[in-house]
Amino acid sequence: MEILDTAFMQRALIAALLVGITAPAIGIYLVQRRQALMGDGIGHVAMTGVGLGFLLSTNPIWMATLVSVVGAVAMELIRAYGRTRGDIALAMLFYGGMAGGVLLINISDTGSTANLSSFLFGSLSTVSDADLTAISLLAAFVMLVSLGLRRQLFAVSQDEEFARVTGLPVRWLNLLIAVTAAVTVSVAMRVVGLLLVSALMVVPVAAAQQISRSFKATFTVAVAIGVAVTLAGTTTSYYQDVPPGATIVLMAIGVFVALTALATPLARRRARTLEANAAECTADLPGTRQAGDDVKV
Repeated sequence: MEILDTAFMQRALIAALLVGITAPAIGIYLVQRRQALMGDGIGHVAMTGVGLGFLLSTNPIWMATLVSVVGAVAMELIRAYGRTRGDIALAMLFYGGMAGGVLLINISDTGSTANLSSFLFGSLSTVSDADLTAISLLAAFVMLVSLGLRRQLFAVSQDEEFARVTGLPVRWLNLLIAVTAAVTVSVAMRVVGLLLVSALMVVPVAAAQQISRSFKATFTVAVAIGVAVTLAGTTTSYYQDVPPGATIVLMAIGVFVALTALATPLARRRARTLEANAAECTADLPGTRQAGDDVKV
């Protein structure tokens, strides 16, 4: 295949595969906690890390990871303790992160507006060997957490009070979810960009929820959708010369619309089947009055 003949596309496809797996894997917990926009906020904060990376001549992905982890921890603490003015504090954190990134990347010797655009919206040609190594290591951490602690993370995402009663370290698990989400943002920013990464964490999960009823099924379908749209979007970007991040997100939304349209008749059929089964069970019960029982001859 022509697309595999170039080294940069090989790296881009591997990065897309890792992003397609990791983004929905941690996004399912954010959706369960009703924090679907958390990835967007972390993406704003990560811009400061990107700017610091260029200013200090270090790998922007590692610096973005460090800064976004600090920002994610701050967000979780504000969520837990900022009862009255927490929304204002979060807004300043988000906007300050974006503004700081733009300023730092422009005053650095190696940064430019083109560099900024590639991190905001993704760029296939900019995924280097060092970037791919960083993405692979960070993706391994995300999957280790999201799969290895899936029972505990599901419990704390579903009902914090119940999880606390059962003895789970709720505060630390909440922080771990925030940190893992921050790492996922750093993993995905080269492929879909910081401004669109939240969509890839949320939309595949929302699409999977249309046709699945259990957490395990939703997790599996969401990851499958994530892999499919990232690989398809990356391939389309190569052949059609369109932005990869926007293409991937629009494909994910298209899958969501298609599965939503499919889920409606399936839900109606399932409801009719349940009603029919219930009627049969009622008819088979001993002593149940039938329609002809009251007819007198």
